[in-house]
Amino acid sequence: MTRTVYIRPIALADSPQSEEGEAIRLGGSMVWASRFALIVRENGTVLSRRRFGANDVAEALATLSADLGAEAELQWSNLRKVHAPLRCGARTIRLEQPQIAGILNITPDSFSDGGRFLDDAHVASDHAAAMLEAGAAMIDIGGESTRPGAAAVWEGDEIKRVVPMVERLAAMGAAISVDTRRPAVMEATLRAGAHIINDVSALRHDPRSLEFAAASGAPVVLMHAPGDAEDLHSNGSYDDVVLDVFDWLRACRDKAVTAGVAPENILLDPGIGFGKTLAENLQLMNGLAIFHGLGHPLFVGASRKRMIGALSNEAPAHQRLGGSVTLALKAMDAGSHIIRVHDVAETVQAARVWRGLRDAALTDFAQMP
Repeated sequence: MTRTVYIRPIALADSPQSEEGEAIRLGGSMVWASRFALIVRENGTVLSRRRFGANDVAEALATLSADLGAEAELQWSNLRKVHAPLRCGARTIRLEQPQIAGILNITPDSFSDGGRFLDDAHVASDHAAAMLEAGAAMIDIGGESTRPGAAAVWEGDEIKRVVPMVERLAAMGAAISVDTRRPAVMEATLRAGAHIINDVSALRHDPRSLEFAAASGAPVVLMHAPGDAEDLHSNGSYDDVVLDVFDWLRACRDKAVTAGVAPENILLDPGIGFGKTLAENLQLMNGLAIFHGLGHPLFVGASRKRMIGALSNEAPAHQRLGGSVTLALKAMDAGSHIIRVHDVAETVQAARVWRGLRDAALTDFAQMP
């Protein structure tokens, strides 16, 4: 029988002190946590939950067996880990505050803006430039739709779609991530000036991807998706979606590290909208803070996702701005480091106000009860 342990933050705060007492900073971000749940599972079944405060961690962890205690100590250390900035060519992306990645789909069939930027490179580059001017820390370029039921793309076509735009953005001096599952596309785009591999299959789609990612030395985003092969949305069955995704990402992370990917080059994405029901997506959004326990920066994308339409009278993708900003703010509240969005200007504005509300130079938190 396999027992696993988790430390889940359950009370977040704006400062090191709260009504709950002392708090810890999550993942080096602007978010603090003061209360936690210590959860033990065996083969997917929760055996125990114990709540404790930041001052009581030693007492709580002392109740565990030696092996579970060691894992819990690691998670506790990871929760407080300060992440180094991302180096993207001449650009440096600091991770102590939420950063915005602007989405640029060079596809005919993406769920939100399919076809808009495929046929006219000037329109696409102007849109990317506008996102950068609005405050995007990076541009995330994709040449293949990953919506449910989307047709697979031949890697040669994907390269033809994406590489010219990477070259244009590199000439602008932009930080660039490329959303792809194929090592040939990874190689071509990194050569063209991209900096980050964003793989929605977590390097599982092609057996060569792990080796290439390790050899490239580039940062890589590992995203949770329950399916394999061509259908990333299949096989979405969970005992507890938050804990199951935690276990899955840990296993993929460990596999990548074993293959030679440097731990400091790994970012994690819980895969909002991939093989999850509405309820499961909401549970993941509410449970994002737990993923700091894995010790890597969090990369979260919920912009214009179907869950927003499901909660707003089936609003079409281009009418989901309010829901997208709400989910982006929720990700910020959980200490997420990079948030991938379509509507950059609006989300950057929301992030700046969010930061202002937490800035100790602007608010004397010592005067608050």
